[in-house]
Amino acid sequence: MDATQTEQRKATVLRQIAALDRMTRDQLREQWRTLLGSEAPPHTVDFLRKRLAVRLQELFFGGLKQPARERMNKVLEDNGYDEMAARPRQFKRAKDMPVPGTRLIREYEGERYEVTVTRTAFEFQGREYKSLSAIAKSITGTHWNGCAFFGLRSKGKRQE
Repeated sequence: MDATQTEQRKATVLRQIAALDRMTRDQLREQWRTLLGSEAPPHTVDFLRKRLAVRLQELFFGGLKQPARERMNKVLEDNGYDEMAARPRQFKRAKDMPVPGTRLIREYEGERYEVTVTRTAFEFQGREYKSLSAIAKSITGTHWNGCAFFGLRSKGKRQE
């Protein structure tokens, strides 16, 4: 293929990508079936357009080589994402909870306890816990409100 043919094919790909902006959701879903060979996921129209644009470019320029694709999938998996780069909704953090990476430190009966907030849980003494209350119970042996125990809110009152 000479340079002129390459430029013509490139212009065709660019026109196809531009045409995605004018397509309805149903047309995008049909294009998805054609280009990706599966049913479109229940994402926004904007997501469908972006993913289809990527696919058109993959078909023209070539996609990722298998080692790079495997490495990318491993990074996604290690960080809690699925193959569509969506995070499972197994752990929902309340608005008043600290951001991942925050360390919560509490002294109790002369001992110092440290909890690290992660993206999906709370880490305490090498184990993952889904709630601060579970950690407070493991420390004290009795049920506590985890946020109150770690000083994130006053006892019985929610901070605003």
